[in-house]
Amino acid sequence: MPERIVVAMSGGVDSSAAALLLREQGHEVIGLFMRSGATEENVCATGGAGLLPVVNAKSHRQGCCSAADAADARRVADALDVPFHAVNFQEAFGRIKDYFADEYLAGRTPNPCVMCNNWLKFGRLWDFARQVGATRIATGHYARLVETPGEDRPALVRGRDAGKDQSYVLFGIDRDLLDRIVFPVGDATKPRIRELARRAGLRTADKPDSQEICFIPDNDYAAFVRRRRGEHETAGELVDTAGRVVGRHEGYERFTVGQRRGLGVAFGEPRYVVSIEAASRRVVLGTREDLSRTSLEADRVNWLVNDPPRQFQCTAQIRYRHQPAAAVVTQTDQDRISVEFSEPQYGVSPGQAVVLYDGDRVLGGGWIV
Repeated sequence: MPERIVVAMSGGVDSSAAALLLREQGHEVIGLFMRSGATEENVCATGGAGLLPVVNAKSHRQGCCSAADAADARRVADALDVPFHAVNFQEAFGRIKDYFADEYLAGRTPNPCVMCNNWLKFGRLWDFARQVGATRIATGHYARLVETPGEDRPALVRGRDAGKDQSYVLFGIDRDLLDRIVFPVGDATKPRIRELARRAGLRTADKPDSQEICFIPDNDYAAFVRRRRGEHETAGELVDTAGRVVGRHEGYERFTVGQRRGLGVAFGEPRYVVSIEAASRRVVLGTREDLSRTSLEADRVNWLVNDPPRQFQCTAQIRYRHQPAAAVVTQTDQDRISVEFSEPQYGVSPGQAVVLYDGDRVLGGGWIV
């Protein structure tokens, strides 16, 4: 049955192909480019943080994430002959920037992509869809939604292309939205998606994937934190696990747990960032074994299944590219869990997400504390 579906079109090949596939299936597609003010020097002047005004890109062509991305998204929509709109979410996107800066100043490692999905792509996107009378929303994420007998919502599972799977960053979706979401590229491989776009003559077919955080194109996290939060005294001591001072650093926001390169001090064998102590401004260095952890705790847990048991076995993934590890999960509070691993894991980092799987299915996840 054809539906009216709003597609988040970022100007990349995946979202372009998502719109193409839905159009070929006979759906009424509406493209939406989210103006986020991601580039500090290129601020969009259209509207406010709310849903209105909606600007037709044929008459307003200024971009925010980048002018090139906005232009690419608009031209793909033109090629597919679908309506295309741009909405200014600059103020709302500022919440993600604040989160990112504050987490680094607290000595944690943030994941802005998860927050963007939670707050914007599957929050404001659905608000916009309802405003224009759409019944579903779609993105170019490599993940799948599968109907499960006896359950009132589809299951979120890994994308078919294991190398591109993005289910990890989707764990925070509101479960009530799962039956309103479509992932058109989730059953395809990346080469297949590029070939589909190429055959359709879409200008994004061979566009490289984005590798940086969109609002930090130069990858200078420390400079971004200073711009966002002003000058803070974050310089301090580099210490070993026994507390002995082995050097100094220019700011603890320049480090993440598990980091090996760029430590600013040489040792006879590899050293890693074991922990970051924001209160004392100390960065603790140690061996790889010092990084090992057999357990973690997480809060702000979001469940994508009905009534999970108080204790259960699963696999747990602690970073986007981490190989999921066997674990036992115990619910210790309404939105808090403890995770006990069968084997030690390396690089457990406060501020990152731990996502729980049953095979390929996402059960839920939370934020490592």
